[in-house]
Amino acid sequence: MRNLPVLGRLAAMALLWVALPAATQPADFQLVPEHSFVHFEVLHFGTSTTRGRFGPLAGQASLDRAAGRGEVSLRVVTARVSTGIPVFDARLRQADLLASEEHPEAFFVARDFRFEGLQLREVRGEFTFRGQSRPLSLRALAFSCRTDPTARREICGGDLVGELLRSDYGATFGLPFVSDRVRLLVQVEAQRSLP
Repeated sequence: MRNLPVLGRLAAMALLWVALPAATQPADFQLVPEHSFVHFEVLHFGTSTTRGRFGPLAGQASLDRAAGRGEVSLRVVTARVSTGIPVFDARLRQADLLASEEHPEAFFVARDFRFEGLQLREVRGEFTFRGQSRPLSLRALAFSCRTDPTARREICGGDLVGELLRSDYGATFGLPFVSDRVRLLVQVEAQRSLP
């Protein structure tokens, strides 16, 4: 900072002063759909891993890092599945797997956030899929916040991982040749709501 002109140093200090309270005050956020998806992985016949994604996601969150609290609500449209193979995507939407016609949406709702300091470590909540609700824990691989210079708003996001058993939700087609265990990688980015 020593080499910056006086006005530059003042501007940098002002930005730091504004950013620090933002990190410790409760705030509401809306998901940015273009940067919010659920990726999944399933072992296929014990040899290769089938991968795909759902999205974009819709949802909102509130975050109070200083108090170590948060809330999140995500909506997944089950028909928006993409593996890169349209015929396979259509098969996944059938009644014995995603059941997209009967259950067009899946939901994740969580109010149990675990922090270490200001760093998010885990989100525990309930996942509803095919009309069944079960506990689901997502561990944060990465999470951070920044002030977007264009939007002039705080943006928070990261990558979270978790696992579920599809049989818990009645999606049993292909067992045991296609794994019951599904690995989830959730990428989210959310923009702070205007007051």
